[in-house]
Amino acid sequence: MSREADVRPAAATALASPEAEPWVRLGDITEIELVILRRLNEVTIGNHRSRSHGSGFDFLGLRDWQAGDRFSSIDWAQSSLTNFSPLVVREFEQPSTATVMVVADTSLSTRCGADGVPIGATVARAIATIGLSAAFFQDRLGLVTFDGGFEHVSSIRPRMGKNHLVHILDAYQSQRGLEPLKRTGGISASLGGFLRYRSLLPVISDFLFDDAASVIKELALLNATHDVFLVMVDSAFAFKMPDVSAGWIDTIDIETGRTRTLSRRAFVSMAERATEWQRTLGTVAKDLALDVINVDLDSAATDVRLSEFIAERRLRKIYS
Repeated sequence: MSREADVRPAAATALASPEAEPWVRLGDITEIELVILRRLNEVTIGNHRSRSHGSGFDFLGLRDWQAGDRFSSIDWAQSSLTNFSPLVVREFEQPSTATVMVVADTSLSTRCGADGVPIGATVARAIATIGLSAAFFQDRLGLVTFDGGFEHVSSIRPRMGKNHLVHILDAYQSQRGLEPLKRTGGISASLGGFLRYRSLLPVISDFLFDDAASVIKELALLNATHDVFLVMVDSAFAFKMPDVSAGWIDTIDIETGRTRTLSRRAFVSMAERATEWQRTLGTVAKDLALDVINVDLDSAATDVRLSEFIAERRLRKIYS
């Protein structure tokens, strides 16, 4: 059994339901927004441009009408061809100084955790912080989700605004409202073909899936065109198992369904092994010139760390 599979959350951890309470509530969004406004105003006042450059809008194409769309965007001629069911709208976007495309892990391991807190809640908090930082800079925010090894990839096209961020957070947790992203070769080719503009590309994951090092190498290929960095979620808390008296414990890999019997000593060392595995992957990423930012259950520290990192990254790209 591979090392990655050895350290994934075992059956003793709870699998979070998509229908549970929101991992990031509106109150949390307000709290994060206040942190961002306070921290970023200190370092960016007068140092970033308006989102608009040039004039006009880019026509993206036609799509079905969705709740919240303006009636002025309805293409009545095209809608008549579908007998107005559904209505068809013309989609435009205004050029902006940057696009932030969050690439977030939705593999089953992120739905596990401890004490009612799944790993995915930390991923969602990171999405919220990055998304609100994007809103501060008036940038567009999009989402790409993937499961273990990027076998299934889905997306939400980038748009601006806090309401869009709320939609993205709900889509990440519930895995609804996402469109399948067509695979065209490897991971780098698929993501590169989806991105219309040079983008800031934070990849948020615990990276506890098979062949994670190869995935990181694929992501590094995108760094020549886009600005890629990894947000590595510290998942050690999910492996801190309760004390057991048994000498041998049966475990199950939540991703593959494979079972394994572990000694008590190996069982209690799983958190340490997960930390060591993530540290190794961090070294792999840095050797490939990818920056890594680590986040954990300390929400306040994570919010500050991520927002300041995004600000530094964003301003450096504007003025480079």
